Amino acid sequence: MPGQALNAADFTPAVDNVFERIARRYDVLCDLFSLGIHRLWKQRVAQLIAGHPWQNMMDAAAGTGDIALRLLQHDPRLAERTIVVSDLSPAMLQMAERKASRRSARFDFQVLDVHAIPNIPDASVDLYSISLALKICDRSRVMAEALRVLRPGGRFIALEASAITLPWLHALYLVYMSVCMPTIGWLATGGDSSAYQYLLKGVREFPDAERLAAELRDAGFEDVAFERLSLGIVAIHSARKPALTGTA
Repeated sequence: MPGQALNAADFTPAVDNVFERIARRYDVLCDLFSLGIHRLWKQRVAQLIAGHPWQNMMDAAAGTGDIALRLLQHDPRLAERTIVVSDLSPAMLQMAERKASRRSARFDFQVLDVHAIPNIPDASVDLYSISLALKICDRSRVMAEALRVLRPGGRFIALEASAITLPWLHALYLVYMSVCMPTIGWLATGGDSSAYQYLLKGVREFPDAERLAAELRDAGFEDVAFERLSLGIVAIHSARKPALTGTA
């Protein structure tokens, strides 16, 4: 299928609904796989989002809603704005709703596929975020839809796997992931191998920060920048949809 090479994990939800099966264990898996460091990454994403001007935003492939919840922890006043929390998996979104209800957070929860979101109008979103999901998506299609729904001048922010800048250390990290991830994933999911196989392949095959930045530029974004975290295990990418010709 077109764009299949840009799905680093070769993940097809229609073939394997793994996230429906592991929704209740997803947060535990994130803690185990990252040794809890993902919490710091997501807090940094929330800080960056809060620093941009916006009135409505879409957190795509939001999983259990960590980014949106951390955003309100960072600045409770942002609850007055419109925050769409979306995911393809109803089970994952249900977990997000439960977490939000415990904290009295009100979001607009929507089951959406990031590859095609026709119910979101063109140029209607001020800020679009996606975290740790591009590796299991067709990146070209996701970027095209993000560009479509963003208003001119709107901001795109993505947290995703990257490559440690020291090649020998990155190779060592991949060995660690190859050895530890299957064991952790198998124990945490009761033997559901899909949960870690997709993640491991996605981490191995995902482009480094420079190449992902180039893909964003090729997709039509401008002001593309990235910030490496944890020696480059992940990177936060920021980009902007071009403003209309003749406007500031």
